[in-house]
Amino acid sequence: QVQLVESGGGLVQAGGSLRLSCAASGRTFSSYYMGWFRQAPGKERDFVAGINWSGGNTYYLDSVKGRFQISRDNAENTVYLQMNSLKPEDTAVYYCAAKEGRYSGYIGTQRQYDYWGQGTQVTVSS
Repeated sequence: QVQLVESGGGLVQAGGSLRLSCAASGRTFSSYYMGWFRQAPGKERDFVAGINWSGGNTYYLDSVKGRFQISRDNAENTVYLQMNSLKPEDTAVYYCAAKEGRYSGYIGTQRQYDYWGQGTQVTVSS
């Protein structure tokens, strides 16, 4: 099993940046595919970004391509989401998720993931 704890959310003005972190427990972090999802009030939880076990394959929601970057540090058991040029429509609770296995393809639906963090709020003011 793995436990996930997100941090780094907050309030930022449009055009600003935030870096989310997700710290994972356990000794097999490098065997997990990691993803970031977000959920705005009254909306479904959507895939934002995913990264394979090695960090060599990344995937993004179209609306965040070129603005967000997912990365991971397997030595530190941490996955990051660097968010730049933030827009009010990026406002949501951001969740970290893990899927056991060394997959490298796109994994973008909630039910494909095995473990979830508690979420961190990101609010972008206009």
